[in-house]
Amino acid sequence: MLLTNATIATLARDDSFGLIERGAVALDGERIAWVGPQAELPEIYRTDETQDIGGRLITPGLVDCHSHIVFGGHRAREFALRLEGASYEEIARAGGGIVSTVAATRAAPEDALLAAALRRVDALIAEGVTLLEVKSGYGLDRETELKMLRVARAIGTRRPIEVRTSFLGAHAVPPDHTGRADAYLDEVCLPTLRAAHAEGLVDAVDGFCEGIAFDAAQIGRVFDTARKLGLPLKLHAEQLSHSGGTALAAAHGALSADHLEYATEADARALAEAGAVAVLLPGAFYTLRETRAPPVAAFRAHGVPMALATDCNPGSSPLTSLLLAMNMGCTLFRMTPLEALLGVTAHAARALGAPESGRLRPGAIADLCLWDVDHPAELAYRIGFNPLHARIFRGAL
Repeated sequence: MLLTNATIATLARDDSFGLIERGAVALDGERIAWVGPQAELPEIYRTDETQDIGGRLITPGLVDCHSHIVFGGHRAREFALRLEGASYEEIARAGGGIVSTVAATRAAPEDALLAAALRRVDALIAEGVTLLEVKSGYGLDRETELKMLRVARAIGTRRPIEVRTSFLGAHAVPPDHTGRADAYLDEVCLPTLRAAHAEGLVDAVDGFCEGIAFDAAQIGRVFDTARKLGLPLKLHAEQLSHSGGTALAAAHGALSADHLEYATEADARALAEAGAVAVLLPGAFYTLRETRAPPVAAFRAHGVPMALATDCNPGSSPLTSLLLAMNMGCTLFRMTPLEALLGVTAHAARALGAPESGRLRPGAIADLCLWDVDHPAELAYRIGFNPLHARIFRGAL
């Protein structure tokens, strides 16, 4: 397929828009064969399968690099409680929060979990998402954690989207192990991780380093097991307090540290030195009505790549719009429209260890979006508006 008469945001390696006016993109199967000014198109790429796209904008397919999109039930009551003054931590300690979703997810049949997840995934696909990360973490027992990961894998067989899975057994301490976090790791979490890896259900390992979950030493044990299995690492860090998670993630060579509202200048420096991505999650910041924003200026100053994601989950971020996450990243965190677009393409792909996605260049995966906009800044500027004209996944329109 050859796409012509386009404005192309290649998102060049210098992290610019890499705009090409009156450009063309040649696709060869599931790969990009050539991209550049249409006047310079080599004869070999001229084909009968030419699509004149009428001056529309082409970008890479969008990447949602942090989601909990497989879950049972909802937590609308907690939303109301927070509006009445209860904090996220107070709700969690009273038996709500993650633990309430665990009960609903354990009770849900596998087919019901998949059907509910697909509705949310369809909303992301409709906005141009082509690569999606899905976490476990609402089972906290062997059976349900494996069930969640099987459902996540099934999403990629039911829809034209690539799914990367993250094992998040260290998400919370279940009620039957209250006060015995280390015992939970020994008896449930780590054996389940090994079982999930043996079944080929895990692409990466995540954890929640926070006062209401696991401390840095406990997450370090999970990371040590993951590294022995050859699995890359990610971490929920510094969301509600400064718990040392970012430094831990950097020291272990993690792909990313996520949330980061309480991260410091030293944390930014550590991420830069480790080559890790800072994944910012404005949906949770907005829903929880937080007031301390991630240190974007420090990340920028130290050259830390910043990604954006929906953090789609039933409690703190019931968000299924990556376009809205882009706008929130700009309005709440003062990111630029360029940073927001890089945050849902090139940098989000890097946070998943997917270097063949996120930029338009020869040899890259042919995942593209065609937009009814004049300039890529419009994607972050508009609110509640979806300008997607068409989506190309693996070279297929």
